[in-house]
Amino acid sequence: MNLSSAILRAVPGAFILNSGIGKLGMDEQTAAHLQAMAVNGIPAVETLSPKQFGRLVAFGEIAVGSSLLLPFVPTKAAGLALAGFSGSMLSMYFRTPEMTEADGVRPSQSGTPLAKDSWMAAIALALIIGTGSGSREAKKDAKQAEKRAVKLERALEKQAD
Repeated sequence: MNLSSAILRAVPGAFILNSGIGKLGMDEQTAAHLQAMAVNGIPAVETLSPKQFGRLVAFGEIAVGSSLLLPFVPTKAAGLALAGFSGSMLSMYFRTPEMTEADGVRPSQSGTPLAKDSWMAAIALALIIGTGSGSREAKKDAKQAEKRAVKLERALEKQAD
């Protein structure tokens, strides 16, 4: 993993992991409040009890944050995890009328905390499509390996003669 990829992963990873850990001891009333908001973006969460929902959110955030922070998790996989997380947050944002101005896009005062998740969506896309994926380094390494192979082939040909 190169430096740009590590930076793209570390900042949201630490933020999301910390948020998930903070939700581990969430009481049922707080979980019910979060669930009521989440239903706007993901209606299926209404079928869960507040306790189940709270645990799901906490463990989900811990999993996403950890996938971003652990260097052995492939960058694209971490990007997909972040895309799912930020997509669910943006779904709540766009499907809750109080979160946006009359145009349905610009954040209202109450929508600003969720609108910031658009940055995480952009980071997710950068990780998925390859920004910071090391593709430039991989091409350079492949060229160097090809040069070494040609040298070795020539040396073997000289020995055979």
